[in-house]
Amino acid sequence: SDGSIRLHQMTSEYPLMQWNDSTNGRPIIALQWALTRPAVFFVLDASSNIYIWDLLENDLLPVVKQTIPSENVVTMALLGEPEKTNRLLGIVLAKESGQIDIQYVKKKWALP
Repeated sequence: SDGSIRLHQMTSEYPLMQWNDSTNGRPIIALQWALTRPAVFFVLDASSNIYIWDLLENDLLPVVKQTIPSENVVTMALLGEPEKTNRLLGIVLAKESGQIDIQYVKKKWALP
């Protein structure tokens, strides 16, 4: 609820890493790891901002922040097939009106 993200290892109750105020205090609505690249995860906050974190590129801050204009995004999901060679990775955004929007991310965040 405060925008903090914690990365845990299953064998410990203490986080390996913690990013406080990662969304400037906005609640996090959804967080999902990339299906095709293990070091990348996506965060959606309550103000319809999407943050892309690539821990191999920068483990302190997100590498990209993108605001979805015009309408509140209520949830997101990632799509992709890690076993396929095309390595496409998409974000499915569900908006308040019921509209679904699919956007594909740059290949540099989809390639293993």
